[in-house]
Amino acid sequence: MQKRALINIDYTEDFVATNGSLTCGEPGQRLETKISELTEEFIAKGDFTVFAVDVHEIGDKYHPETKLFPPHNIRNTEGRNLYGSLKNVYDTNEGKENVYFMDKKRYSAFAGTDLEIKLRERGISEIHLVGVCTDICVLHTAVDAYNKGFHIIIHKDAVASFNQAGHEWALGHFQYSLGAKIV
Repeated sequence: MQKRALINIDYTEDFVATNGSLTCGEPGQRLETKISELTEEFIAKGDFTVFAVDVHEIGDKYHPETKLFPPHNIRNTEGRNLYGSLKNVYDTNEGKENVYFMDKKRYSAFAGTDLEIKLRERGISEIHLVGVCTDICVLHTAVDAYNKGFHIIIHKDAVASFNQAGHEWALGHFQYSLGAKIV
C-alpha cells in the first residue's frame, strides 16, 4: 500500500469568506464540510496532513502576484486564518507529528518550500489535493507533483475556484494531462 498525504491548499478567510479579499465565495464555502471531514480522516489514520497556506508581506512590490491580484493572505492578518471548521480541525490537531502547517509564497506548494523533502522523508508517493483555487494553486501544485513523480488524487468535491470555466478545465487537465485520479 502506498503511503499517502493530504495537502490542504489555501483554504483561508481571504480565499473563501464572503468578505475575503480574493474570495472564490460560495463555491469555496460549499467545500467546508468535505475538506474538514477529509482532514480529520487523514489525521486520525496517521497520514501526513499538510496545511499549505499562501503568505504575502504588506507592500511587497517584487512579488509577481502584486500586479495580478489585490493584497491577500497578508502575514498576521485575519484573512490568512484557515476558514470555518477547518480552523478548528487544525487547532485541535496542531502539534501532532503527522500535521504540518507551512507557508507558501508561490502558487505551487512545492515552489521554494520543503514540502518535497517532508514527503520523501516519510516515503510518501501518493498525494491527495483539496482546497482553492482549482485552476491556480491546486493546479500548480498538481503539475509540480506530477513532475516530481507523485501519484495524484484530486477530491472533486473538495476543490473550487472563482472561475467555473477554469475549474472545469483544471479537472480535465488533472485527469488527462497529469494522470491524476479524480474522486
